[in-house]
Amino acid sequence: MQAAAASATAQMGPTVRYVAGGTNLVDLMKLDVERPKQVVDINALEMSRVEPLSGGGLRIGALARNSDVANDTTVKRDYAVLSEAILSGASPQIRNMASTAGNLLQRTRCPYFRDLAHKCNKREPGSGCDAMDGHNRMLAILGTSEHCIATNPSDQNVALMALDATVHVRGAGSGRGGERSVPIAEFYKLPGATPNIETVLEPGDLITSVTLPAPVAGTKSTYLKLRDRAAYEFALASAAVVMGVSGGKVTHVRVALGGVGTIPWRAREAEAVLMGKAATRENFVRAAEAALKDAKPRSENGFKVELAKRCIVHALTTMSA
Repeated sequence: MQAAAASATAQMGPTVRYVAGGTNLVDLMKLDVERPKQVVDINALEMSRVEPLSGGGLRIGALARNSDVANDTTVKRDYAVLSEAILSGASPQIRNMASTAGNLLQRTRCPYFRDLAHKCNKREPGSGCDAMDGHNRMLAILGTSEHCIATNPSDQNVALMALDATVHVRGAGSGRGGERSVPIAEFYKLPGATPNIETVLEPGDLITSVTLPAPVAGTKSTYLKLRDRAAYEFALASAAVVMGVSGGKVTHVRVALGGVGTIPWRAREAEAVLMGKAATRENFVRAAEAALKDAKPRSENGFKVELAKRCIVHALTTMSA
């Protein structure tokens, strides 16, 4: 059934959309931002299980609802950062509907993207970007370009980035062998000159599952989200951290950021500073500085630089305790 759905959708062309929970797509259709000629309901496909892999790790079906993933016993025990990230987002009602794959493809909440009265290169390539000199307090400071500063809004995907997740895709193109696996670090595209192209997916591609590697022995994980209010709010800055400490030194570390990047942002510079070093506040501050050294704030979001640094330091401190 997966292959048939992918093949049929590919033949329909790029103006077709899959729908599962509809928590993002339907909203954008109501705003006339998304205008698919056809919508393919994939809820009948058997892709909703959360199950262990034989060699260790976990497979999360593309249609697994956010609430089911967040409350899964294995996820809570071995991948706490993912459970915490999902539970920090949206509302219980939305989490009951939103799917894993839908969250992977969640589109920006930039107000200029969602309002047809404004110029937006992501919505209409080549039209311009009113966010550059407009209301950009919530927008990105990392991975931006002269064409787009829209923030990726997801919490789930920041955690998946820190967990080295892999996205599994079924495509209709015979030249690609039908199925392929994409490391999440390669799944998203920076805006560059084409902010309308957000992922490596092609017409007809269907996300079937996400897999997580077995947890690294001795590691702990957490998700810290800083926002304007305690619930139902997108991040101003967030940090997903997976870290192991032995003998006072960092033996394993992954740091990913939300609320500040045009994509879920892997802070490799921070990881490089920390790996093999003493788990001290001084080194955590150095790591945070490294993570934000290339930040490019606009008129209203300069505060995010310091906020993101403090978010990283606090999350790392929590994991080293």
